[in-house]
Amino acid sequence: MQQIALGGVGVYPFTSADELISYVAERPAILVAINAEKILHATDELKAIYNRNLGYSDGAGAVLALKKKGHQNACKIAGCELWLKIIERYSREKSFYLVGGKPEVIEETIQKLRADFPRINIVGYRDGYLKGSDDETLIADIAEKKPDVVFVAMGSPKQELLMERMQRVHPEAIYQGLGGSFDVYTGRVERAPEWWIRHNLEFAYRLIKQPSRIKRQIHLVRFLFRVLTNRI
Repeated sequence: MQQIALGGVGVYPFTSADELISYVAERPAILVAINAEKILHATDELKAIYNRNLGYSDGAGAVLALKKKGHQNACKIAGCELWLKIIERYSREKSFYLVGGKPEVIEETIQKLRADFPRINIVGYRDGYLKGSDDETLIADIAEKKPDVVFVAMGSPKQELLMERMQRVHPEAIYQGLGGSFDVYTGRVERAPEWWIRHNLEFAYRLIKQPSRIKRQIHLVRFLFRVLTNRI
């Protein structure tokens, strides 16, 4: 599958989450959720990380840009759903390592995963509050335990930079950055209702719920203008 450049950021035009999962199973990489904000604000360092790995469209803007470039079947793949689909497919055959969230959030996440997927093999986990040499200790633990799949929920770009370091010592794993997905999974944060998600209006629902996000949504308007004027 060909990587498509959107503003210097490579995105793969997957038509379903299942297609993505099958693809990365054969080519382990860092899964990067690409949206309008990431495309507009990516530094050269981040673009290099994204483009060496596997960017997928997790936003209506990125999907629109792919369709504008001729990939009509490209679809939005929500990262907060993708990681659970990966676990659902591989919980009985792969090992997992989770990083991120507050201590109580990661503990609840692990408990819920073990209840939802009784045969899941979680070889390690920790919260996302790394201090001092915690990051070095974490990376050493990844190198020692060699999990098949690593989920890092710390927000961008922090999670991508950390996963890049993990990948250097353990390149055989699949990595995915999850942002606030542990909070969604444990019910601390509510996702948009299904109708809003199905119509690619999740961003609008979030704006209604959190008007303070207006500054972030202005970037989406800028992005759409650039897409429509063929500048992406």
